[in-house]
Amino acid sequence: MAVARATLLRPQSNVSSSAPSSSAPGLPQTLKGRDVEDYAMWRCIEAHQGQRMSVPRGFKWSGGVLDQAYEKCGQVTSEYAKTFYLGTQLMTPAQAKAVWAVYVWCRRTDELVDGPNASKITPKALDRWEERLEALFDGKPYDELDAALTDTAAKFPLHIQPFRDMIEGMRMDLVKSRYETFDELYEYCYRVAGTVALMCMPIMGIEPSYKGQLEPVYRAALALGTANQLTNILRDVGEDAYQRNRIYVPLDELDKYGISEKELLTGLHAPTTGQMDDRWRTFMHFQITRARQYFTDAESGVDLLAPQARWPVWSALILYRQILDAIEANDYDNFSKRAYVPKWRKMVSLPVAYTRALMPARRR
Repeated sequence: MAVARATLLRPQSNVSSSAPSSSAPGLPQTLKGRDVEDYAMWRCIEAHQGQRMSVPRGFKWSGGVLDQAYEKCGQVTSEYAKTFYLGTQLMTPAQAKAVWAVYVWCRRTDELVDGPNASKITPKALDRWEERLEALFDGKPYDELDAALTDTAAKFPLHIQPFRDMIEGMRMDLVKSRYETFDELYEYCYRVAGTVALMCMPIMGIEPSYKGQLEPVYRAALALGTANQLTNILRDVGEDAYQRNRIYVPLDELDKYGISEKELLTGLHAPTTGQMDDRWRTFMHFQITRARQYFTDAESGVDLLAPQARWPVWSALILYRQILDAIEANDYDNFSKRAYVPKWRKMVSLPVAYTRALMPARRR
């Protein structure tokens, strides 16, 4: 059984390096949990190592429309991901534009289920969005923003699998509002956040002096995606419960700490004092400790990225980790208070991230 699983997840040695990355079959339906992540990771590593572009390099979009599309992607990234956009200014122009194109596709995908028209989205709508994705990677984009990603896939060795997986994560949000175990939640975290790490790795590139395997670098990138999504989940517990009737924290772990689903949906405040229930404090301490470990696991991989890519990633890591500090500062009240990092602290953190990017740990 173990041999069969390794054969399935790892790239096959007899796969032609000249074949387009998007020609690989989709995710086997039998895979669950962390195996979903592993399958995609190995497909992406294979494409990265072989510099296999998913779209022929001859792809062209008429006139100046493509330049306008990249400019629009940059504007969207600047508006909704200001700190990350600032970091992309240190990248080469080609890298920056490619990252913007990926960000915009991910944002458009996420808004299908969390945007203003989310109530009208059906599984068939996601099927159509996936058809657009397949066409995009086949060199036949539907619109100018799709064309920006098609052009990116013609210049960088992106694999289509994490894009497919993200759409499946949106399908999960349509039909699944509870997660029984952390393994179930981990798969969701990969699909909606770890996928972004796999999309961006071939664009950001690897430290030129690094001659080791790509697996530890990719594992660290995936750990950062998981850490960021777990942080989102812990910050938004109350909002997800009250506004969406969603519980993302594992139900079996709630049970372990003696907390019922009904209590979470109404808030874990003591009725007389308004203070947080001690059970919730203990539960949240456990959740935050786990999220912090994923941030720690991600650090070594950031140092192995190409120099121009380190600052935006270090910035994201440091700033997101501070959200966990803010939850603690709020006495773990993520029902009536929203944890956020003050602007002054963000500004102080940016030069710290920049210094950290210039001085990888292995050189200090």
